[in-house]
Amino acid sequence: MSENGEESLVETVEETYETEVRRKVVKTKMKIQETSSTTTTTTMTTPAKLYGKDPSVYDDVDVDTLLDKLTAEEINILAKEVDPDDSFLPPSQRNSYDCDKRPTGPLNRKQLIEHINRQAIETPDKPEAQPYVAGVVRGKKWTPPPPPQKEIDAEEKIQIDLGDEYEHALTNASQDEIIDLAAILGFHSMMNQDQYHASLLNKGQPVGLGWDGITKASKPKIFPMDPPNNTDVDDSIRRVQNDDPKYIDLNWNNIKNISDEKFNTLFAGLEQNTHLETLSLTNTGLTDRCAEKLAQALENNSHLRVVNVESNNITPLGIVRLIKSLLKQKSVEEFRGTNQRTQILGNKIEMEITQLIEKNPTILRLGLHLEYNDARHRIATHLQRNIDTKRQKIKAKYQIHLAAKGKAKIIRTE
Repeated sequence: MSENGEESLVETVEETYETEVRRKVVKTKMKIQETSSTTTTTTMTTPAKLYGKDPSVYDDVDVDTLLDKLTAEEINILAKEVDPDDSFLPPSQRNSYDCDKRPTGPLNRKQLIEHINRQAIETPDKPEAQPYVAGVVRGKKWTPPPPPQKEIDAEEKIQIDLGDEYEHALTNASQDEIIDLAAILGFHSMMNQDQYHASLLNKGQPVGLGWDGITKASKPKIFPMDPPNNTDVDDSIRRVQNDDPKYIDLNWNNIKNISDEKFNTLFAGLEQNTHLETLSLTNTGLTDRCAEKLAQALENNSHLRVVNVESNNITPLGIVRLIKSLLKQKSVEEFRGTNQRTQILGNKIEMEITQLIEKNPTILRLGLHLEYNDARHRIATHLQRNIDTKRQKIKAKYQIHLAAKGKAKIIRTE
């Protein structure tokens, strides 16, 4: 096309964007005749007939002349026939609804919602053709369609032959016996919780609870409050410092307002103690400063077996310091340190704890909340290995004891 032709074509496009019909007609004409500067012709598939005529007949039609002959009503009707998915048009022009009412004022959303609610309440309900009666089906009752024949044939083919003895036993079994059998086999979905626990505890099935029974909510059991911990802190410190042979369990759980000086005095005496086996300091407000003193005491004490510092204010680094101190004497078999102020340890801390635990051959139980599966799996595997090793040592000592005892009997007989 010439430069003049291109300019006239651009002008036509700008003028025909005023209405949808003009834009669409010119767009079709452009697609049929459009060529680029590189002389590449763009072709498109067009219908064979358009309103009973060949599409080439409409090439020389003057669209502006046709639109001038239409009335305003006909133009409005023609403008409503638009593509609803055409993103070039605003949403208000993509629907056939045209509101002729003029706005009475600015939109007040609150008043509009109140008006809609009031109108819904004041509008009377439509009378029912048939009143509602409890237990009476109004209209046609829906019945599910029968299953396909293939499913029926498949269900008929699945038959289990249990033998005459088992068939006879199950046929004559009572409901309670079948429930007990289901509980033993682990069929939890066949019974409710009351039936399952009654079967396991051999209490007998609750009255009125069969296969179709509904478990009613049971009253919560009232447990008495735990008595306060009346342990004398000063007396405990004195007995630990004096290495009392009868004092093997120190329990300061839930004792508040213990000063750091008393903690430090206790841990200093713990370094020289040879009889204390269990140290429980749950919920005592233990901090990292006191945990460092405790770690030093654990490095010098070779008789403690259980250390519990749960529910305190120890940071993850403090937990790592305590677990690391267990490698010095390797006497502690159980360590518990969960539920600290910092609930999440983090991947780096968990991996460090895992490496320390894997170096400890005596630890049997570890109370820590680990987030990563790798750390949990590795620690559980190592703890199980330590338990097996200890069990084998105990078994070997027992066999040596029996052998020594039998040898002594032989010597006496001779």
